[in-house]
Amino acid sequence: MTTTKPINRIALIGFGEAGGILAAELARTGAQVTMYDILLRAEPARTAMLNKAANANVRACESLADAVRDAEVMISAVTCSAAQDVAKESAAALKAGQIHLDINSLSPDAKREMSERVDAAGADFVEAAVMAPVPPQRLRVPMLLGGKRAAELAPRLQALGMDAKAVSERIGVASAIKMCRSVVVKGLEALVTESMFAARHYGAEDAVLASLAASYPGMGWDAKLPDYVISRVAEHGKRRAAEMREVGETLAAAGLEPLMALATAGRQDWLVQEMAEHNIKYDHSKPFSWRELVDALTKVSAA
Repeated sequence: MTTTKPINRIALIGFGEAGGILAAELARTGAQVTMYDILLRAEPARTAMLNKAANANVRACESLADAVRDAEVMISAVTCSAAQDVAKESAAALKAGQIHLDINSLSPDAKREMSERVDAAGADFVEAAVMAPVPPQRLRVPMLLGGKRAAELAPRLQALGMDAKAVSERIGVASAIKMCRSVVVKGLEALVTESMFAARHYGAEDAVLASLAASYPGMGWDAKLPDYVISRVAEHGKRRAAEMREVGETLAAAGLEPLMALATAGRQDWLVQEMAEHNIKYDHSKPFSWRELVDALTKVSAA
C-alpha cells in the first residue's frame, strides 16, 4: 500500500485574492504556511497585508527567500507580468527537493522558460492550470498539473483538500488546456458584453436574450448567464485581459493569428477602463446587474 507523503510546510508568493484564499485554507488544514508579497514593501498596503496574514494564521515574511526557506512547496500566485520575475528569484532561493508550483495564467512557452530556470537551479517546477475562479470553490478549485513531479504532487495536494489532477509530465500541456479553453470562456464574456451593451442602447435586449435562449436552451440566457459573464469582466477584466494576451502568445506559437483572443482582451480592457474613467466601482455588497451597469455608464457619458 502506497502512503502519500504529507505536505507540512507551504509558502505562498503573492497574497492577493487567490493567494490569500489558498494560504488561509491551507493553514486551516494544519500546515505551516508562510507568505511574501511585494506589497509588504510599502504602506498602507503593508499594514493591510500583515493584518490579513495574521487573521489567516499565516506567517508574513520580509522576502521571498525567507518565505521559502523551509517550504516543501512554494506556490506562485502573482500577476502574469510578475510571474517570470518570481521564477528568477525562486530559482536563486529554492534548494533541491523543493517544488515551485506556478498557478499563474501564462502561455506554455512562458511556463517552459520558467521551468528551465528553476530546474537548472536544482529545484523542481510544476505548472498548475486553475480551471475556475478561486473564490467560490476556494481550496477545491480544480487545478491541472504538469511537470515531472506532477503525478507525485497531485495526491499530496489532494490530501490537503485540493482538487489537483496531473495531466502530463511535460510542462506546457496543462497551460495549453487552460489557454485554449479561455478562447471560448472569456471570448463568450466579451461577446455577451458587446452584444448586451448595444442591445440595451436600442431597447432590444429582451428580444435578443429570448432569441438566444431559444437557440441555445439550458444555458441561462433568460436567467443568470448575462449577469454572470458580464460581472466577470466588470470585476476582473484587467486580469482577464492580461490572460487573453497570454492566450494570444499561445495561439501565435501554434501558428494561428490570435484574432479572437486579442479582440477579447480589448473588450475586457474596454469595460474596465470605462468604469475607471467614470469612477464606477464593482459593488460586492449587492447582486450584479448588467443593465444597471450599462445605464450608469450611459448616464455619466451623457452628462
